[in-house]
Amino acid sequence: MSLLRKLSNLLTPPPNSSNRAMYLDVVCNKCGEKLRARVDLWNELSPDFEGGDDASSYHCRKVLVGENKCYQPIELTLEFDRHHRLVKKEISGGKFLDELEPGN
Repeated sequence: MSLLRKLSNLLTPPPNSSNRAMYLDVVCNKCGEKLRARVDLWNELSPDFEGGDDASSYHCRKVLVGENKCYQPIELTLEFDRHHRLVKKEISGGKFLDELEPGN
């Protein structure tokens, strides 16, 4: 019985962790469509090596395209520290919803 349990544990994916992914809400500059970007903090980040074998920081680039007839690309450039915490974010073709003034 314990062999089956061990095999089951190996084949069962780990439970979703709330800190494995982050979500960024953006709005298109052209049509105003709201989009949500999901960044998997363990699979989508590219390491930056600065003179050593260990990653000193990470970066990620995402391009979003809405479902309306606008199809304007919205490019996100994200930088993270060595602990996968967001330290800098830039956007082209849209705006982050958390940076908009109330009422917009």
